[in-house]
Amino acid sequence: MPYLSSKPIPVSDRLIVALDLPDPGHAQAFVSRLGDAATFYKIGLELFMSPGYFKLLDWLVAQDKKVFVDLKCFDVPETVRSAIRALSQTGATLATIHGNQSIMEAAVQDKGTLKVLAVTALTSLDQGDLRDLGFQCDVPQLVLSRARRALEAGVDGIVSSGLEAPMIREQLGPRLLVVTPGIRPVENKPADDQKRTVDVRQAFSNGADYIVVGRPIRQAPDPREAALAIQHTMADLFAGG
Repeated sequence: MPYLSSKPIPVSDRLIVALDLPDPGHAQAFVSRLGDAATFYKIGLELFMSPGYFKLLDWLVAQDKKVFVDLKCFDVPETVRSAIRALSQTGATLATIHGNQSIMEAAVQDKGTLKVLAVTALTSLDQGDLRDLGFQCDVPQLVLSRARRALEAGVDGIVSSGLEAPMIREQLGPRLLVVTPGIRPVENKPADDQKRTVDVRQAFSNGADYIVVGRPIRQAPDPREAALAIQHTMADLFAGG
């Protein structure tokens, strides 16, 4: 596995569980249900629209959990810089931004120890979707272009499908953090809105440093067991299995 991450990341932290839930109360109950099966959580737009988002962030940090703030900040560069500076004071570990070179460059100016990730192309988009959005290139070209610009801007990493991760590693090397959503342990259901997916082993073999998993854990008959199964797979991979 030539692209298996060698970054000094605790194996258990490589699984980021997506708390795509309606409110902080549901999120806290779910975190408590998983217990020590997960150490890293993503809190995104759905929770942001309910009261108590930052109280939940504080609660997670107090529980000794790492937090990925996935709000995909996109605004004028100075506003994004200020937003990231404020987030850097919350104890969050990762945060996402969108945007061009000037936005990425602004985002890293006052980030402190917060790791900033640039979004490349959402895993819910395929080639037809990109054409609808007016992009005159294919998905791999777009992802590689954005990844290269992120590296030049000094951004810590990117969010990328596991399908494009090998190309990023081959072209840009190991410096960027690669966070891979769209993880599906089995073949996608027809109603699934994730289109560019890989399984856990594929994601890490292709060069991911972290994976983000939501529905395959939340919708499992036993979410804790589902999270533990992923932890066991990762432990096996990073032990050379």
